[in-house]
Amino acid sequence: MVAMMLAGPDVVIIIVVVLLLFGGTKLAGLGKSAGRALREFKEETSGLVEKDAQDAQDAEDTDTSSVEPAETSEHQTPPVAR
Repeated sequence: MVAMMLAGPDVVIIIVVVLLLFGGTKLAGLGKSAGRALREFKEETSGLVEKDAQDAQDAEDTDTSSVEPAETSEHQTPPVAR
């Protein structure tokens, strides 16, 4: 895959062509909807991060190390598998 670098004049030509194809009002609407989509995306991802943090906290609260092992006697023989 060939990497392509855009220079200053190339970017200007691309912007002019896009403006001619879509017009200023349509581009403003596209920018507005793109901004709204990015804002919703950020809200959802921050909600997921908070949910993951809460799940991690809940997992620490219900740690299995707090469960005491069953008492065994030294004189007990282990069960024999048949």
